[in-house]
Amino acid sequence: MATVHLRIGDLVWGKLGRYPPWPGKIVSPPKDLKKPRGKKCFFVKFFGTEDHAWIKVEQLKPYHPHKEEMIKINKGKRFQQAVDAVEEYLKKAKGKDQAHSEDKSKSEKGRKAAKPMKIIEEDDEDAFKGGSSDKPVKDDPHFHHFLLSQSEKPASSMEPITKRLKIIEEDTRSTSIQAADSTAINGSITPTDKRIGFLGLGLMGSGVVCNLLKMGHVVTVWNRTAEKCDLFIQEGARLGRTPAEVVSMCDITFSCVSDPKAARDLVLGPSGVLQGIRPGKCYVEMSTVDPETITELAQVITSRGGRFLEAPVSGSQQLSNDGMLVIVAAGDRSVYEDCSSCFQAMGKTSFFIAGEAGNAARMMLILNMVQGSFMATIAEGLTLAQATGQSQQTFLDILCQGQMASTFVDQKCQNILQGNFKPDYYLKHIQKDLRLAISMGDSVNHPTPMAAAANEVYKRAKALDQSDNDMSAVYRAYIH
Repeated sequence: MATVHLRIGDLVWGKLGRYPPWPGKIVSPPKDLKKPRGKKCFFVKFFGTEDHAWIKVEQLKPYHPHKEEMIKINKGKRFQQAVDAVEEYLKKAKGKDQAHSEDKSKSEKGRKAAKPMKIIEEDDEDAFKGGSSDKPVKDDPHFHHFLLSQSEKPASSMEPITKRLKIIEEDTRSTSIQAADSTAINGSITPTDKRIGFLGLGLMGSGVVCNLLKMGHVVTVWNRTAEKCDLFIQEGARLGRTPAEVVSMCDITFSCVSDPKAARDLVLGPSGVLQGIRPGKCYVEMSTVDPETITELAQVITSRGGRFLEAPVSGSQQLSNDGMLVIVAAGDRSVYEDCSSCFQAMGKTSFFIAGEAGNAARMMLILNMVQGSFMATIAEGLTLAQATGQSQQTFLDILCQGQMASTFVDQKCQNILQGNFKPDYYLKHIQKDLRLAISMGDSVNHPTPMAAAANEVYKRAKALDQSDNDMSAVYRAYIH
């Protein structure tokens, strides 16, 4: 293919993973931000958002030659706002060119104005938020480094300023389709035209549905306690009277309930999912359950001609509300692809685990086993500090300056010290996950002594009426 010449200041269409092409401008990266290894790429700042990313040259197209093509395939409101922002800046740049030309016309008649895209200020933040700026033009000396060919293979990784953005195919055969800051990137999601159903509006499900609606998906909801649907109906969701009705009305139906029994009842019970399944209907189980339950559900769904995907999520109520869950999927890969815009709306990262349905359940139980055991250990450390006359706050301060520092540790410990156990992830659910993980270990004759010990502490906390509190309430098992 022909070599394309790009340089700092050029307006382009940048393809960011599975997101639609988005208008942006090539700018100089911050001095402390290293360029990714491998193929050559540009640092692009996108219009209509505050997002930046390294984009491989194969994922870039010049703005003007491809404008009409891109407008035809992207119809979202945010996309149109971004295009309008580009046109406004081009208009402003053209005005600057004309003024500059008039100033020089007496001595340099006939000289052509510089290309508008070259004079947009690269550090003009308002330009990429939909506003305008009168800052002076800067000429970047680095553009001579960019003579790039379009003949290379598609890119597989990008790196924004605030967090790494990866689209990876690892040796483990798992695949991450996207990772993004939902507050910046998710605004560019093109929602699927498939009708979406959602069953279960608990701590996690409620946040997921909010983000699906926010990003323009057509969603039909059902919940065992019907009153929980009212808020979502007000926000534009449709109401299904039974799980079977939701499935029959929708192309893809998600489920997110509390445990294996609830998941089975939802599918196999009266007016359940199975009664609404027809050939081609998709069912996505997002509940954290055991692999055996997933295998059973997959078999009954596919026996009716349905398509099945498991996609349990790692996170909390707050992360669900923020659209920052981690989704781990397995099963029908084509369903996974069809769910792309949904996963982008609800999460920051999605992984597909190759192999049989049940592999995602196995992975999620292991993840939650580690998290639950860790939380119990932190609670044990806090109470031991108190018992030995040490300051719990000092313990936390030291912990958060060391290698184990994390938002999870800081938030959970602060809540413990404040006596705030409002559920972000129910204690009864993390205990259920520990129990299932231990059982999974038993099935393959693998020892899980740490998880078993943690499980006993959570069972003690449940006996102290902490089931419906946050998992951090395991702390109370040590002080009673």
